[in-house]
Amino acid sequence: MNMMSAPRRRLVVVGNGMAAMRTVSELLSRAPQRYDITVFGAEPHPNYDRIALSSVLAGEKSLEQIVINPLAWYAENGIRLIAGDPVVAIDRAARTVTSAAGHVAPYDKLLIATGSRPLVPPLPGLRLPGVCTFRDIADVEAMIAAAETQRRAVVIGGGLLGLEAAWGLKRRGMGVAVVHLMPTLMERQLDEAAGQMLQRALDERGIAFFTNGQTEEILGTDRAEGVRLADGREVPADLVVVAIGIRPNIDLARAADLEVNRGIVVGDDMATTADADIHAVGECIEHRGQVFGLVAPIWEQAKACAAQLAGDATAAYVTPPLSTRLKITGIDVFSAGALSAASEEDEEVVLQDRKRGTYRKLVLRDDRLVGAVLYGEVADGPWYFRLMREGTDIGAIRGRLIMGEAACGLTAADPKAALAALPDSAEICGCNGVCKGRITGAIADLKLTTLDAVRAHTKASASCGSCTPQVEALLAMTAGVAAPTGPKPMCKCTTHGHDAVRRAILEQDLRTIPQVMQRLGWRSSNGCHSCRPALNYYLLCAWPGEYVDDAQSRFVNERMHANIQKDGTYSVVPRMWGGLTNPRELRAIADVADKYAVREVKVTGGQRIDLFGVKREDLPAVWRELNAAGMVSGHAYAKGLRTVKTCVGSTWCRFGTQDSTGMGVKLEKMTWGSWHPHKVKLAVSGCPRNCAEATIKDFGVVAVDSGWELSVGGNGGIHVRATEFLCKVTSEEEVLEHCGAFLQLYREEAHYLERTAPWVARVGIDHVRQRVAEDHEGRRALHERFLYAQRFAQVDPWAEQAGSDAFKTLVPAE
Repeated sequence: MNMMSAPRRRLVVVGNGMAAMRTVSELLSRAPQRYDITVFGAEPHPNYDRIALSSVLAGEKSLEQIVINPLAWYAENGIRLIAGDPVVAIDRAARTVTSAAGHVAPYDKLLIATGSRPLVPPLPGLRLPGVCTFRDIADVEAMIAAAETQRRAVVIGGGLLGLEAAWGLKRRGMGVAVVHLMPTLMERQLDEAAGQMLQRALDERGIAFFTNGQTEEILGTDRAEGVRLADGREVPADLVVVAIGIRPNIDLARAADLEVNRGIVVGDDMATTADADIHAVGECIEHRGQVFGLVAPIWEQAKACAAQLAGDATAAYVTPPLSTRLKITGIDVFSAGALSAASEEDEEVVLQDRKRGTYRKLVLRDDRLVGAVLYGEVADGPWYFRLMREGTDIGAIRGRLIMGEAACGLTAADPKAALAALPDSAEICGCNGVCKGRITGAIADLKLTTLDAVRAHTKASASCGSCTPQVEALLAMTAGVAAPTGPKPMCKCTTHGHDAVRRAILEQDLRTIPQVMQRLGWRSSNGCHSCRPALNYYLLCAWPGEYVDDAQSRFVNERMHANIQKDGTYSVVPRMWGGLTNPRELRAIADVADKYAVREVKVTGGQRIDLFGVKREDLPAVWRELNAAGMVSGHAYAKGLRTVKTCVGSTWCRFGTQDSTGMGVKLEKMTWGSWHPHKVKLAVSGCPRNCAEATIKDFGVVAVDSGWELSVGGNGGIHVRATEFLCKVTSEEEVLEHCGAFLQLYREEAHYLERTAPWVARVGIDHVRQRVAEDHEGRRALHERFLYAQRFAQVDPWAEQAGSDAFKTLVPAE
């Protein structure tokens, strides 16, 4: 008898965030052939880790590193992804959804995971430029862009999200103040004592606080200039971030006549109470009167919902106990359960050491632990949380409980033995709710041998990363493999490190990206966003004049020859040699600004003029008119030479000892257009007063009476690093030769996206001095190779693109 397989049912998912895709992942593991899946996402991105946005803001991770499910994952699982196109209507009678762009998708089962929106109070000035929330990638990009040009930020909200925003902006170099309505920070997660300790620690790190502060107004006329509090105090700011909380996004469900209260009301089966064929998960739901803002309960919702969609009618969601950790480097905070005694029957046990900066509070009820607050030392947090979750009778260890697991004699002195002694039910990864047994089972059953593989199959250690040491230890114990040693691979596409790839390109005479990938056994035939730009640069550096630059392997700013801004417009920076300009150039800039409605004209830190708000379609015309005035691209977008900053030197300054401006112009004329592993900035100061700040540049020149002092490997930014002295020379020709040699050595040896500062720190200043200052013949050879490469690099991309149709093909129209 011929058996026909049942046709797949249609599952439409409204939302492409963490809750939605976790549910889809769980469903695929249970019933991979049950549904044809269509996913609508409001953001133009694949699924990413929203928890890690604070790490991106702080500069600890890139946006690419927080993607959970790349586009290839959707394709591999047969999922149709419609990104950047939110669903605007649900027709329950016709069983269809309609998107903003007009896509209509029929469904048999519908999953709503619309998440939440920032809670924003009705403040005057809220819509001024310079005001943003902290919720998604667009917000983070706006904050990073503001940190590059603005000085002061105010964060409204001293909860978990607000403090992470404040710390990220502080790491980006801004002065930051936090305005918080309550008397202590993180009052939902910490008691008064721990909140005060946290505030003192952050205050020592340079963040100012206005507690008991109710914001009345955001000040400013054309853009945000600060905030005014109810008591009359004013806090100046160039950027205002509103981070006071979230609210379930229920508008779509309400319009579809689903039952909504604070959130979309669902039962234990995660189906909406109004329609059994419509399920909902995440921050948009309300379950038994509770709404959710932490990830642990959402993972449990995803499991229950996926099981129901897979056909398990018995699957039910039960809200788990919750714990919180603050993700600020160097400050450890943990809380779970009750923050204080709720009745006379409850007891509080407190241990505080002010000198060491540690604090513990345990809340006990009927010989059970029902709450814990830890500050400073949080290693026992997971153990306390396990006691709470399992309802363990702590009567026998009550007197020692506050001292921790070791004091109670329940853990081995050896951390490895302690990890081995944990039960399989012990939670290892709090972010993703992964227990020890799931990790060790996946390692054993799937023969996993790498941390990345464990992350891919279990999600353990895939979010904040705080459990990485335990996951690596479990990998070593279960699979018998030690932590990886040796050079780190360039990316997940290859096992080769940067240095090995660079050597292979030269030794094996590899001339194209496909050749490199094929010869070196790339796992992906097309590579990824990490390796393709790196390979493009390495080939360009190895074979100047022969290798054809691959525009599609460059970042968007380099493809567009302009800096994309948060509103989709671009900024254009013409080159000004050594910071010099003239009336003709200034008139051309003014004419362009008028003609193309440039919204802002700003003098940059590199002594140039930046034109903000240029439309994409106007770029070629803007370039053409600036070219006509004799100006070329300033490469403000480039992993290459940016600027050569100068002071006026001996030409005008009474302290100047040498012609620093003239020297800067010669350096810029020699180095403009050069491509490097990362951006490069030069400066020339006319005397040791160092007005051009040469000693925090990649290559700095300081004039003295007898010549020029050269130093290398400095940078400003998040982590300021002063240069290290290279040598002293007497002539301008020697300055040029040493500069060319240093830049070529950096070009040939550094890893892609490695600034000169970490490169010099990695290889050592003695290595650089030996190659550039002491080896005269080697220096000349390096300089000659640099000049040879410059013969092919010094082509103005604006002039090339302004008069041709090639620009139109660089990036498809939006």
